[in-house]
Amino acid sequence: MIQSVFDLFKIQELRKRILITLGVIALYRLGVTIPIPGVNADALTFLFKQQANSLLGFLDVFSGGALSRMSIFSMGIMPYINASIIMSLLQGAHVIPYLDHLAKEGEAGRKRLNQITRYATVALGFIQSFGLTQLISRMPIAGDLPVVINPGLAFTSTTMVTLVTGTVFVMWMGEQITEFGIGNGTSLIIFTGIVDRLWPAVSNVVREVFELQQLSLFGALLILAAVLAVTGLVVWLETGQRKIPVQYAKRVVGRKMMGGQSTFLPLKVDQSGVIAVIFAVSLLSFPVTIASFSPQSSWGHRINDLFNRSAWWYNTIYATLIIFFCYFYNSVSFNPKDIAENLKKWGGFVLGIRPGEHTAIYLEKVMERITLGGSLAVATLAVLPSILQKKFNVPFFFGGTSILIVVGVALDTVSQLESHLIMRHYEGFSKTGKTSGRGRWYSA
Repeated sequence: MIQSVFDLFKIQELRKRILITLGVIALYRLGVTIPIPGVNADALTFLFKQQANSLLGFLDVFSGGALSRMSIFSMGIMPYINASIIMSLLQGAHVIPYLDHLAKEGEAGRKRLNQITRYATVALGFIQSFGLTQLISRMPIAGDLPVVINPGLAFTSTTMVTLVTGTVFVMWMGEQITEFGIGNGTSLIIFTGIVDRLWPAVSNVVREVFELQQLSLFGALLILAAVLAVTGLVVWLETGQRKIPVQYAKRVVGRKMMGGQSTFLPLKVDQSGVIAVIFAVSLLSFPVTIASFSPQSSWGHRINDLFNRSAWWYNTIYATLIIFFCYFYNSVSFNPKDIAENLKKWGGFVLGIRPGEHTAIYLEKVMERITLGGSLAVATLAVLPSILQKKFNVPFFFGGTSILIVVGVALDTVSQLESHLIMRHYEGFSKTGKTSGRGRWYSA
């Protein structure tokens, strides 16, 4: 593995991609530290410490601490994710014929859809920035310090423009990583935000054990064992496959006999784990944004109570959204008819199944069954550790959602690096030369 790491920097194109990725991530982390003028950082930090295990703390982890600092990147990539979800749902439900027409136009249609998604990101960004500005403007005084020094129209308008500009810039950085770097830019930005909270979470647990003595050493070891167990389960789930045996018939091509080989068609048990989790979190954050328009009103309180992370209905909605997006992603990314036609074209057939339509029906049934198991497993890993986390007052980083995203994105990135090495006749990171990673991010 050490030799493979050195091999990464021997390839000029791969070295360039890695440096671009690291440079964009460093630029993003720099932007997270730049605060918006007019906000009292000490008062805001004090309030977010009190909300560490609430939905606000949950979203702060996804922004890499930008929200608790009220930096120019406070909204992060969430408006873009919400816009991608809306566009995907509109296409999947065939609500707008124009979008269906663009989806069939190939590369030109895809570029137009991406442009529409960007416009939708800006629109959603203004809505979310208004809610966030109203929320911090009406936050209670922390000690003797107001959160916003001079709230008013000037502060609201300036902050909204700054936040939307920051979101557009983060979206652009994610696209640069995807196109010129390694891995999926959107996922890597969220990944770096969660990893950034690792050291504060670990130091907080150490402080509770040795200084405050609010947590026993046995309890800390139990948390570590649980984190390792969940991590192992996530790796096992992310790399799990259902192998469909495929046989290729012999055929004559020119003067050579081709085919006659046995292979398999790998179907991932968890085709969309990270994407489903991120989509679910992004959707759950939207009602809270609406409630922030009037946080002191009765309907605002009702929405905040409904989306309280400690409530059972919140976790039920969260798990249901994960399962829904697992199925939705598979319906978009997996086309059994195309796979069946390609197998038939190249003389391949699934053992015991007739080629063509029967193969497509068989593959669809198999995918539905493994998606059910995979989606339930992902929902359980996302929700159950979070429920236990609240009982023991453990930081969010040790919850199932963060581990799912960190492990999933890491596997995807390593898989892409390994593909570049093998393509250039180098050995991979593992002895088999194959590391199963995530599927690509689906966007409009």
